[in-house]
Amino acid sequence: MEVLEFTYPAKRKIESRAHVGVVGSGNLEVLLESSTDAVSHVRVRTSVNGFHDTWKAVLDRFFARFDGAVNIEINDAGASPGIVMLRLQQAVEKVEQ
Repeated sequence: MEVLEFTYPAKRKIESRAHVGVVGSGNLEVLLESSTDAVSHVRVRTSVNGFHDTWKAVLDRFFARFDGAVNIEINDAGASPGIVMLRLQQAVEKVEQ
């Protein structure tokens, strides 16, 4: 098990929270809530070690489009980058309704 942490600048406050996905065979869950400061914090707990650069690339792409100040917890059981992006986008859809 590996724990990765990332921080991204944010421009706007997000007031709600979201929970999408489930940890299971080849999947992940995303827990998203508002951040108390003007940045976004991401903590990834993954069962697959050695993919820091892949996680960073996916999160860099996500935060290039999303500018909300949030705390995100990702619990991963080996999801592909496409599933990671899908779950992040689903969480954003929930908080921006």
